Amino acid sequence: MNLTLKIWRQKNANDKGKLVEYPISDISPDMSFLEMLDVLNEGLINKGEEPVEFDHDCREGICGMCSLYINGEAHGPDRGVTTCQLHMRMFKDGDTIVIEPFRAAAFPVVKDLVVDRSAFDRIQQAGGFVSVNTSGNTIDANTIPVNKHDADTAFDSATCIGCGACVASCKNSSAMLFVGAKVSQYALLPQGQVEATDRVLNMVNQMDAEGFGNCTNTGACEVECPKGISLENIARLNREFLKASLKG
Repeated sequence: MNLTLKIWRQKNANDKGKLVEYPISDISPDMSFLEMLDVLNEGLINKGEEPVEFDHDCREGICGMCSLYINGEAHGPDRGVTTCQLHMRMFKDGDTIVIEPFRAAAFPVVKDLVVDRSAFDRIQQAGGFVSVNTSGNTIDANTIPVNKHDADTAFDSATCIGCGACVASCKNSSAMLFVGAKVSQYALLPQGQVEATDRVLNMVNQMDAEGFGNCTNTGACEVECPKGISLENIARLNREFLKASLKG
């Protein structure tokens, strides 16, 4: 496959940045998208040029690091995959592919395609912890009965990998799906009830402080989410926040 890549190049957070065009040839349709970028960078290095910076780690769809906006879609044209799981067979010979970083005020560009998503870490840290009574005979967590439906739903919420595709695909750069998933995975379980009120209030307040936008229910976040996190988590977040606010 012969392709034309238009890649966002930006030296640092203060640089204006621009799209730079790179022709690339002899790309196998069986390559992953990141492998294709590896080939591009190897060629740039051999020519004495600076390689394109992009985030990656596990390359197995687990870590959520590979946050690329490809042809106007978070993680590209496939569904239920991260960028590292996207294969070049999703494109055609001769295609032009535009590659940009995730765009959000709360995700400032570090360099090229790399953005700072530490705002997500601070939101999770604001959620605190789950208490465990360690005095006397501690009850094993596995002995606490949990309704199977609740357990399955909590697990579905916990599959969120914090990649930020929901934010990148939202016209408002909202983090409600991410925060909803993180609140839901505890709100549905008995172990998460002790700090439930403080957790949701603190996480929502931190989300607002980070500069994420409001949710207007367009549903783009659920469509682009590589783990298929449901919009039901946003509804649950709203309910948990309302209950916590009334208690206050």
